[in-house]
Amino acid sequence: MDYAIVETGGKQYRVQPGQTISVEKIVADAGSTVELNKVLLVSQDDKVTVGQPLVEGARVLAEVANQGKADKVIVFKYKSKIRYSVKNGHRQPLTTLSIKEIVNGGSVAPRRRRQASGA
Repeated sequence: MDYAIVETGGKQYRVQPGQTISVEKIVADAGSTVELNKVLLVSQDDKVTVGQPLVEGARVLAEVANQGKADKVIVFKYKSKIRYSVKNGHRQPLTTLSIKEIVNGGSVAPRRRRQASGA
């Protein structure tokens, strides 16, 4: 099983080819290809490469599937006995990425095949 751990938007994600993830907003149009350069770990063919802090030459190629917003989060401030209450909402902008391939210093990870489920 080939996977990588990447950092984007201050968070870390474990990604595999063919996977779809939602990350903090990346400025790119839907359908365009983005390259995630902050790769912390790469696992290919049962060989794990850990970066210190990043893996040299490794990158993850992904396609922007969608630009959108997360669910609304309600922020409610209240202080009893002094008639103070404030209600605000927030919707975080998100980018949905479809992971295409993991490149490890010039070598490309083979695409993950789906096994036929049959009896």
